[in-house]
Formats: sequence, structure tokens, C-alpha cells
Amino acid sequence: MLNLSRRNFVTTTALAAAFGLNARLAIAPAFAQRTADPQPGFHKYKVGDIEVTALYDGIWEKPHDPGFIRNASVEQTREALAKAGQTTEFMPIPLTVVVLTIGGRHVMVDSGGGGGQWQPTSGRLNANMKAAGIDPAGIRTILISHFHPDHIFGLMERGTNKPVFPDAELIVTAAEYKWWTEAGRVEKLPEARKPLGQRIQAAFPGWKNFTLIDGEKEVAPGVRLVNTPGHTPGHAAFHASSGNQQLMISNDVAYVPALLAPHPEWQGSYDQDGPLAVTTRRSLLDRVIADRMMVCGAHFPFPGAGRFAKDGASYTFTPDQA
Repeated sequence: MLNLSRRNFVTTTALAAAFGLNARLAIAPAFAQRTADPQPGFHKYKVGDIEVTALYDGIWEKPHDPGFIRNASVEQTREALAKAGQTTEFMPIPLTVVVLTIGGRHVMVDSGGGGGQWQPTSGRLNANMKAAGIDPAGIRTILISHFHPDHIFGLMERGTNKPVFPDAELIVTAAEYKWWTEAGRVEKLPEARKPLGQRIQAAFPGWKNFTLIDGEKEVAPGVRLVNTPGHTPGHAAFHASSGNQQLMISNDVAYVPALLAPHPEWQGSYDQDGPLAVTTRRSLLDRVIADRMMVCGAHFPFPGAGRFAKDGASYTFTPDQA
């Protein structure tokens, strides 16, 4: 069982609040983790000549809360979980980080929760990366989908905010970077997100290794950025293709498919622009279905990949099993 000091408890609670939810939800049940970690904590598959390694970083066993989905009740979310064959005791939010190996070069998508900085039950990334035969020191390109804690805290050391990957190129949309780092932004944020904004502004503007992208451009060989705003102003997905195979790395467009496949109109409390997030979600899912491509997401059931299909005005999701 994790033993937190009072200082670490307060810090972790504040960071959970920065994720966009009420801090009272974040901590107590997470200490006695009920979900077994996958063994092994990595899974490799191929997209043409690109090797994809899914790396498990942990899980948030989030207590049910009526504010989690703005336009659905707890009972409705429980029902959706049950239909997907998942536990209804809590909201399971696993976290998977993807590394693409392209011509011997490792390209990581997001950086995980940073050794438990997001949740006490996260922080498996480095161990699982090494188990998969990937040296973290060899990561030279990191594609960042957006600036939420579970996607960027792995870039920053706990306590000091020093860069964990000082020699890696960090690629993010210009819209995301500029929104979070603009002068006066912290003061405009809701109280729950102020700690996140303060940490971003304390660290990122001083780093010299960010590359800001406007438009949908190639960001690594065979990988193009896809603009998917709504969850955050500059949220990005990444489309990987090699030969006749494709993978859409959707990140948080459809964060919990057990809920958002059958109910794509549901809006999460941490969707910054809920209606735009819904429009973006439908557009991206329609694209992956039309092109018959596999899709992976940061919070899909590990190993985090599967396929969507149309079901009237909604969708179904079939996960890939490791």
C-alpha cells in the first residue's frame, strides 16, 4: 500500500483537481487497488513497418460522481459500463502510452502521469518501457496530444519541474501551447485547474525543445498530426500509416469507449468545449470506420487498441486483446 506524506497527499489531491474534477474524488479508494496490472505491462503490434509498443502506466479507479459526465447520470454510466462487461464499482480509467518504432527511431506519444504524479496508482511507464526493451534515454521525439496531467507530467520531475527528456523534441499544436502559456491564463482558469496552469507556466516557457505545429503536418516518418479540438483547445490525434495499414492514435477524443461509443453525445466534465468535443469525436470515429483502420486511445482497455463500428447514430467498440 502506498504511504503518502501529508504534503504528497495535498499535492496529489491538487493535481487530481487540476485534471478537471473535484478533489474529493481523487484519493482514498485508490490506495487499495482492485484492478490487477496486466502482465506483461507492454504489448507490441505492427502497422506495416512501424512497430507499436503499448505501455501500461496504471489506472485511476475513479469513484462514481454525478459531475463526471455533464449530460448523464451515475446510473446511466454504470449501465454503460455493465453493457461493456466492465466493473461498475468505480469508473475504470486505465492509462496507456504508445511508442512508435520507425526505422530504429523511437517516437513516444505523450509521457504518462510521471511516476504517480497524476494518481498514486499510476507510474508504471518506465518499468514497462524497460521491460519492453526500450531505453527511456533513447526517446528523442515526443508527440504531445494535450496538456492534461496524465499526458504531460511524465515530462517533468516531481518537485523540481526539471525536464525528464531534455534532449527530446517535444511536438505539440501551437494552439495548445499558446493557450496554456499565454499571459493571464492562470487567473482565467477555474480554481480546480489553476495548479495545472501554474505548473505549465512555471516550466514550459523556459524549455527550448518545443516544436509548435500549425495545421495537419507530418511530425515523424509516416505520422501526421490530426487536429481534434474540443477536449482542449489544441488537442491532437496522430495518424500513423505504413504500406496499406493505418492506426489512429486518438488520445482523449473518445477517452472511455464503454461510455462514448454507445453515447458519443455525452460530454465529460474535463471536455473544455463539450459540444465541439462531440462534433470532433463523431468526425474522427466516422473517419476510422470509413477507412477501416485500427484506433488506440490513452484510456481504452489495455493494450489500448481496437476498432469502432457504426450502430445507428452511435458506435460499438471491440477492443484488441493482448
